[in-house]
Amino acid sequence: MEIKNEINLLNSIDENTHKLLRLKFGVVGESKKMQEVISKVALAAPTDLPVLITGETGTGKEIFANTIHGLSKRKKFPFISVNCGAIPETLLESELFGNEKGAFTGAIEQRKGFFEVADKGTIFLDEIGEMPIGTQVKLLRVLESGEFTRLGSTALKKVDVRIIAATNRDLEQEIEKGNFRRDLFFRLNSVHIVLPPLREHPEDIKDLVNYFAEKTCSKLGLKFDGISNDALLILERRPWTGNIRELKNLIETLITLEQATFISQDILKRYIPLALPPKDVNPQPADKALVQYIDYEEPQKFELEIIFRSLLELKHDMTNIFKYLRTLENKIDDIELEIEELNTYLIAHNSKTNSEISKDENENQLKLDELEKRAIITALKKSSGNRRLAANLLGISERTLYRKINELNISNNL
Repeated sequence: MEIKNEINLLNSIDENTHKLLRLKFGVVGESKKMQEVISKVALAAPTDLPVLITGETGTGKEIFANTIHGLSKRKKFPFISVNCGAIPETLLESELFGNEKGAFTGAIEQRKGFFEVADKGTIFLDEIGEMPIGTQVKLLRVLESGEFTRLGSTALKKVDVRIIAATNRDLEQEIEKGNFRRDLFFRLNSVHIVLPPLREHPEDIKDLVNYFAEKTCSKLGLKFDGISNDALLILERRPWTGNIRELKNLIETLITLEQATFISQDILKRYIPLALPPKDVNPQPADKALVQYIDYEEPQKFELEIIFRSLLELKHDMTNIFKYLRTLENKIDDIELEIEELNTYLIAHNSKTNSEISKDENENQLKLDELEKRAIITALKKSSGNRRLAANLLGISERTLYRKINELNISNNL
């Protein structure tokens, strides 16, 4: 009964509709394009038909998937959201359908997949265009019969799950490229909801700003007082490549950092970078250009693999370097500690007075001078007074030998 009342509200597209969508599901928009989307949601929600939601990144695909579930007879059962693009290809099948113990390396226990967890509820497959072909085959089987097998098992499992899929890709182009199954596309496309980019319905920006600002102010204990007309005009003229998500992040950041309850043009300009003029590339004709202009090509898969492998090896090398530096640092700390202990020992056990130390130094100097004198005299005798040969025997320069002879008063008549 509750669901029926909500659907009636949606079909009437009146003030109560917008209040319900805004408060319960976070759907905001009164423009013609958004009303078309809302009408389609109202028709699809009470059915069990698969739904395909397409649109650019940031247009709110998950919000509308959650709205469809919330207005359906499955609303009391789980709503499981899965980002197919964020899960590695080797793990996606296991995550969706579960696995048996030992099905692959690291599978230490039996586990349920998302489809079993979502039984009687709804599963939202975001970025469905990223799903590998092998997994698409198993998904098609679930759509047709509700049956699947866990990874590493032959036993059939059966579930009752509604599937809502979403993507920002053109699936018909992906079909032509061989990246997406045509039969799966037809099954998912029972109800197709296209979410318009924000630049195509700028008249909804004011309502969106108020919605995001009121939520943010409520968390901060503030009261939102609105936005100025000139600030709103700036927002309505922006391209919004990140769509509603970009607008949401801007408003939340602005209010949180500025603690602003009123959005003025001056405050807004601090958070919106100045636009640069568009880059105009006009290559010269091939027969006149000194350097050929070549369009940028996306790196091939094998090139990306080489890059990733190099990055992983670099990370491994950096980890080893950090380990070595930590070891070296510990050894330096130990040496410094030993030096400190040695200094303490020397200070504690040094019983000689300064005069005694000075006397010892003088005696040592005298002994050293005597040894040098004897060595020079011996070398001079062996070289028959030839100072160059004597210097070579001593391993010193001839100039140093001359200086030592004068300092030690060595006779020239050797």
